[in-house]
Amino acid sequence: MVEHRLATKLDRILQGQVPLLRFFSESPWSTRDPADPDNADFVAGNPQEMVMPEFVEILQKWAVPKDKDWYAYKFNEPYAQAAAAAALRDRRGVPFEDDDIFLTDGAFAGLNITIGTVTDPGDEVVFTSPPWFFYEALIIGHGATPVRVKLKQPSWDLDIDAIAGAITERTRAIIINSPNNPTGRIYPAEQLEELARVLTEASDRNGRPVYLVSDEAYWRIVFDDREYVSPTDFYPWSFLIYTYGKTLLTPGQRLGYIALPPTMPDREGMRQALMIAQLTIGGHGVPNAALQRALGDLEKLSVDVKALQRRRDRMVESLRASGYDLHSPEGTFYLLPRSPIEDDVAFTEQLARDKVFILPGALVEMPGWFRISITGNDDMVERALPIFERAAKAAR
Repeated sequence: MVEHRLATKLDRILQGQVPLLRFFSESPWSTRDPADPDNADFVAGNPQEMVMPEFVEILQKWAVPKDKDWYAYKFNEPYAQAAAAAALRDRRGVPFEDDDIFLTDGAFAGLNITIGTVTDPGDEVVFTSPPWFFYEALIIGHGATPVRVKLKQPSWDLDIDAIAGAITERTRAIIINSPNNPTGRIYPAEQLEELARVLTEASDRNGRPVYLVSDEAYWRIVFDDREYVSPTDFYPWSFLIYTYGKTLLTPGQRLGYIALPPTMPDREGMRQALMIAQLTIGGHGVPNAALQRALGDLEKLSVDVKALQRRRDRMVESLRASGYDLHSPEGTFYLLPRSPIEDDVAFTEQLARDKVFILPGALVEMPGWFRISITGNDDMVERALPIFERAAKAAR
């Protein structure tokens, strides 16, 4: 009898993703009625209110063709590259050039293309834990070996010594996510300087660069008027990965880019490599015509970060008063409290019975914790807080 035979690397990916797949197909959250007005859904960074009217108006504006080529094949369109590069120059004060921008279907595609550009089978890629769901899968998908390094607790800082110890002669890249999902930590300049020193020493020792892949999906979701410092400011062999889906709170509209900092050695050679990778590794994973046309206008929009900050403050204060152990995130959409019972999956199921939905920490390599998305609206927050309080009391 002939049976399906999966690629070995896909089988490895599937095994690692089983808990996440089960949550999205078998958990109480997966079987909820999404239209139930009593739901308090804090699982994902999804909008729980109507999208900004300005966003819709921009899409409508640019959906109307103005010439016969409006919806012809698109790649890295110069007008979109120019708008993204200009925004980076204005906001970062770094002289990015238009040709440094490679448009992608969000950060997911940008990460995939970048990892595929710099790794060969057998190479190693370091990432920090707790991680975003799919770092390990993307690394395995390119035949490389994932190497995880735990963040320090309770600060959630980079463990520079552990990172240095994890780098071998096979290390080809490291993924750094700041502001970090799920911890909300923004790594300060002194840590990033130390990281750059470690990567420079390792590159010199190995005789080839250890690339820094800087996942900056949330860099415009920063609280308390903090200054954001990019990891790419400190190390030349860097890639900046960005998505508009977080800034605009429209994750279903796939729009982002890879940016090459001006410090990248042999930048022209890397530009050519990324363009080929977009077509092959990325499967022509570039944004559609209307989104590229709209990019300049979309750059001017942002979700209400002050409203997110107020929601963060309300939840952090209330959860701490109820006895939960959590820090106050410096950015992103997420809180990461410790579960009042050891089994975080059981705790999420307990809350789900009262229509409060959260993400078990085990799905981000943090068993015994849980993640809350503050993209849940204010009414959801006020409905949920008494339920969190009762659950904490019941666990004592």
